[in-house]
Amino acid sequence: MNSIRRSVLVPLVAGATLVGGIVGATAFGADAGNAQATTTTTSSPSTPSGTFKPNEDPTHEAGESAAREAQEDAGQLPTVP
Repeated sequence: MNSIRRSVLVPLVAGATLVGGIVGATAFGADAGNAQATTTTTSSPSTPSGTFKPNEDPTHEAGESAAREAQEDAGQLPTVP
């Protein structure tokens, strides 16, 4: 390999490696996971706002089970498929 090419190529590869390492450390470093680690979730179901309005479309009703339709008719949020 030509010595001029080598003298240009080696610093170029070293610089690209250094920049890639900095970008990778920034993107995947310890601080990147903190947002997910500090979030909390609750296991209690949220109360829906307003009243339940069932889907009474004939094509939807055709694929619905009797238990689900009974819950909808009672004004309840369906819990069965």
